[in-house]
Amino acid sequence: MEKLETKKVVLVHGEGFGAWCWYKIVPLLEEAGMLPIALDLAGSGANNRTDINAMTGLEDYADPLTNYLGGLADHEKVILVGHSCGGAVISFAMERFPERISKAIFVSATMVTKGQSPFDLFVEQLGSAEHFLQESQNLEYGNGREKPPTNLRLEKEQIRALYFNRCPTKDIALAALSMGAVPLRPLMDKLVLTPENYGSVRRFFIQTMDNNIFRPQIQDEIVRKNPPHGVYRIKGSDHSPFLSKPRSLNKILLEIAQL
Repeated sequence: MEKLETKKVVLVHGEGFGAWCWYKIVPLLEEAGMLPIALDLAGSGANNRTDINAMTGLEDYADPLTNYLGGLADHEKVILVGHSCGGAVISFAMERFPERISKAIFVSATMVTKGQSPFDLFVEQLGSAEHFLQESQNLEYGNGREKPPTNLRLEKEQIRALYFNRCPTKDIALAALSMGAVPLRPLMDKLVLTPENYGSVRRFFIQTMDNNIFRPQIQDEIVRKNPPHGVYRIKGSDHSPFLSKPRSLNKILLEIAQL
């Protein structure tokens, strides 16, 4: 690991999660000599001072990551790892700070193309955004019923079935206690991505093969429409490999770090 371009690995959680979800991965990376940093996005995890009802879009949600990247020393680089809708967050950062990013790793994530929103990748599972917002029973209206819903809060059994169908019972209990509301506005934002910035960063995609949110065929389609430099697969993992298959995920992260 001594000849790596960077040992810094910035772990970016997905919707409803927080930095806590990487608790198995952080020590594994540290044992291998890496320098992992798990961030809480705005309104998430311990960073709950941000009012998610006031978020206007993905830029607000990604603020902790862009602040971190903006504060790096000249010529300092990191590896970005994004899970689920954290994929759109790291894509946003790749467009803003391509010179600070050695490579980007999408873990069963929203690896959007130009003009796509994170929600667009959920359409096959959930229907159109308009249909979802009309039919969902789990929406919260933080700014009043007369205005669009601000977030989504899933029930415990929904969380278990969608995100953690292969996870140990203790981790499911931890997640049920720790998961927060999903801010909707960032998920609806369509990204502006350019070949000069976003396209200059090497991308890698990690598929999870027992995933109830992004089924394998959806992940195949994401990769087909926006081909990365490499594709890896974790068998027996649900949508949350950092809990269900942490050692398999860690092995792949270390392999990509050396490329």
